[in-house]
Amino acid sequence: MAKIITLAHQKGGVGKSTLALNLALCFKDQLSVALIDSDLQGSIYHLKEDFPELDILAPEKISELSKLDYDLIVVDTPPYLSNRLNELFTHSDYVLVPTKAGFFDVMAIKSTLALVRFSQAQNQKLKAGIVLNMIKPRSGITTEVVGLLSTLGTPLLKARVFDRVSLARSSMTSGILKSTDEKAIQEITALAEEIVDLISV
Repeated sequence: MAKIITLAHQKGGVGKSTLALNLALCFKDQLSVALIDSDLQGSIYHLKEDFPELDILAPEKISELSKLDYDLIVVDTPPYLSNRLNELFTHSDYVLVPTKAGFFDVMAIKSTLALVRFSQAQNQKLKAGIVLNMIKPRSGITTEVVGLLSTLGTPLLKARVFDRVSLARSSMTSGILKSTDEKAIQEITALAEEIVDLISV
């Protein structure tokens, strides 16, 4: 059975698709990996020809998750809550919820986390975590935001990903691992390693 990592947040613009793509690329040399965009618009699927070394599957494949023969499947989800998310979470091993470090971004995360907790009640093996993403280098992270996230009942990961041009452009430049931005590479690699440690326990 494949391990399934699902990225979700009802709010758009938090960098889910970029994280999903680069996380899948982090794992592909050690594992057989597939990346699925469950949004029927399929923005990630349209990158299929640009990343021939990675199996990017059509959104329709989401209904065949249990039959797919991979070590790891990374699933990106639409920027809204849908009835399918509960089923998808129930089949997942880990749900990663990216958020920006602003107060209103954190407040918007609550409904996604509520759905995660509902799914955890049905699947007690399901783990989840929040990652601070697209952090503005100069503004940093306020203690208030970290404190607020710590009250929401879902762990905040140690890894943090900053807002970098190299990362934003990575879907057009063969992925962040092939860039020269060492800091961005370290941040994505650290996130991948932390998730692996969590789902391996």
